[in-house]
Amino acid sequence: MLEVSNLHSAYGRIEVLRGVSLEVRAGEIVALIGSNGAGKTTLLRALSGVQPITKGEIRFRGERVDRLLPHRRVERGVTQSPEGRQVFGPLSVADNLRLGAYMRRDKDIENDRDRIFEMFPVLREKRFQAAGGLSGGQQQMLAIGRALMGKPRLLLLDEPSLGLSPLLVDQIWAAIVSLKANGITVLLVEQNASAALEIADRAYVMETGRIVSTGEGSVLLSDPKVKAAYLGAD
Repeated sequence: MLEVSNLHSAYGRIEVLRGVSLEVRAGEIVALIGSNGAGKTTLLRALSGVQPITKGEIRFRGERVDRLLPHRRVERGVTQSPEGRQVFGPLSVADNLRLGAYMRRDKDIENDRDRIFEMFPVLREKRFQAAGGLSGGQQQMLAIGRALMGKPRLLLLDEPSLGLSPLLVDQIWAAIVSLKANGITVLLVEQNASAALEIADRAYVMETGRIVSTGEGSVLLSDPKVKAAYLGAD
């Protein structure tokens, strides 16, 4: 579904992505793990089109999309739930979800909103409340729901468990697994590497802007080098 080849990106003179190549197959959950500053968020931003690339190619379902504007990538089926949630605080929960569907012209928008309410019932309860008044966990649910309103084929999730209580983290992981069951492909960036690897079909490890390792999630979970570097194990 997604093919990234020799991708480079920079902030000014500082190169952050240095020849990244990876692929995501339809129906997979793929995790991207690595330390802070490895370039994981920059990679997701490059895939969604909000971070320019300086070299390389991005192909989605066989089509080269790295020259498309972000909203055109949304039209193709690539949406993102960004790091830090970035909900529209003064707007209601319902309006945040409606904005997620801004490129759509079909008649299923309300039905999709109702499915998100089924996935995250608290959003239904608070649908008329300003998003800025939600808890961190509720805002994360809203950010994911807003991305889902774009009707993605590929969902990019950036740090969905960041700052959440263990109970809410469990709810988020369950939601991600259910997305796969419903045919949505997921590329997941997550600091909680062990939890990400437990649900991932495959994973990539990034260091200083490069992919340094790849494999099945369960295999990387038991890899001594990965455990020592990212899972807090000796």
